Amino acid sequence: MTDQRFIIEMGMGNDLHGGDYTKAAKRAVESALHRSSLHILGLPIIDRTTLRVQVTIGVQAPEKVDTAQIAALLPVGKVSVNVTHGGLDSTNPATGETIVIAAAAIEAFLPRQSVKQART
Repeated sequence: MTDQRFIIEMGMGNDLHGGDYTKAAKRAVESALHRSSLHILGLPIIDRTTLRVQVTIGVQAPEKVDTAQIAALLPVGKVSVNVTHGGLDSTNPATGETIVIAAAAIEAFLPRQSVKQART
């Protein structure tokens, strides 16, 4: 059986003064999580151990994101984190300080459920 995506949620986060890519990424993931309430995971026919969560984060310096800290934010599932080039850096010309802006997408997958399974 192949996995089927049943939710995708997006979020945006930033670090205004520290230039910290992990902090901005964590805030983007938290933003996405706060928009989601997955009551389906409480159904008796759903085996939560089969949940797969894929997190994709876009920042200007992907190598500066601590993926273990990102994965720790997800409450359930087998989590994978992919950080790619994206997001935005905005530098204050007067101070040289960089604002880091991160974008995140969280996708949740479950094995395809059959109609017969759903009725039992």
